[in-house]
Amino acid sequence: MRPIDIDSSLYEAQLEEKAQEIQTLFEDFPTPQIDQFSSKKLHYRMRAEFRIWHDGDDLYHIMFDPDTKEQYRVDHFPPGSELINQAMRRLIEEIQFNDTLRRKLYQVDYLTGLSGELLISLIYRRQLDDAWLIEAKKLKQTLQQEMHVDLIGRARKQKLLLDRDYIIEELNIDDKTYTFKQIENSFTQPNAEVNQKMICWAKSLMKTSDHDLLELYCGAGNFSLPLARNYRKVLATEIAKSSVNAAQFNIAQNHIENVDIIQMSSEEFSEHIANGAFEKKMKGIKWQDYDCKTVLVDPPRSGLDAGTLALVSQFDNIIYISCNPLTLKENLDELSNTHSLCRLAIFDQFPYTHHTEVGVFLQRKN
Repeated sequence: MRPIDIDSSLYEAQLEEKAQEIQTLFEDFPTPQIDQFSSKKLHYRMRAEFRIWHDGDDLYHIMFDPDTKEQYRVDHFPPGSELINQAMRRLIEEIQFNDTLRRKLYQVDYLTGLSGELLISLIYRRQLDDAWLIEAKKLKQTLQQEMHVDLIGRARKQKLLLDRDYIIEELNIDDKTYTFKQIENSFTQPNAEVNQKMICWAKSLMKTSDHDLLELYCGAGNFSLPLARNYRKVLATEIAKSSVNAAQFNIAQNHIENVDIIQMSSEEFSEHIANGAFEKKMKGIKWQDYDCKTVLVDPPRSGLDAGTLALVSQFDNIIYISCNPLTLKENLDELSNTHSLCRLAIFDQFPYTHHTEVGVFLQRKN
């Protein structure tokens, strides 16, 4: 199904089908009833990327069919936030007959948030000059009459900012609002409302605790910051420098004092715990100063590597958020030797697709 062909009346049926698939996939484990967290039926995506097609004087967004690779025109994008759809229409109207802004433009990326902020990245197959910068500033001024927007121009080895390369997102978690810097070209959860539900679910697993939390693959602190209220301290690791910098900004903006972020991969951190490697990357933070009995992981699609899996298995409580149920199952085959599956949830981050985000909560066997 193409994104522009969404039949929202099918939403409940497709969600139930996903739940049944997950139930079947994990049937070898004693599983509790699945917690289901639904999405909005339309306008749920906070980011989108489009190629731009030039057809004489005409100019429009295109996408590619995932099966046939055939391109198709997109004038309206129902999965995208209402702000993305508004910006798509207005951008084309403003640049269609502006040669400076449209010449060799081949891609446009949109990043929005529940906060109402918008970042548009214009990507070119030519170098950008002062003339482009002048016209881009005019475009921003025009669009700002209708929306809170920033613009970026990109070309090969070139990035021009008019102001900033991020938005400030606002997420409401258990009636408390958290602000997050979300940077262009950095990972963010695409479905913000489902993301809020996912954080609340993870937070509910340990209401209060007198011990500490370790988080691996923490990104910009999406889980770390809200969950910090439930633990004495939080130690989190992330490999991407831009995400670590954003996380530090987010810690300060939210006035959180019990979270430390280290720029390390999960593999490096696992080796540090095992044999003291990568000591310099710890920046003076001592593992022995923490009493971490709970670990939260949100790994890439490949799941946990062997070293990280061995580390995770040492904790009493494991919160595992997965974007790939197949690699999650492979990891659970190992973790089930030491832990019991206590909670299982699906989060419909990507409605009308085969993708399913899954959360599990494991506790050490007696």
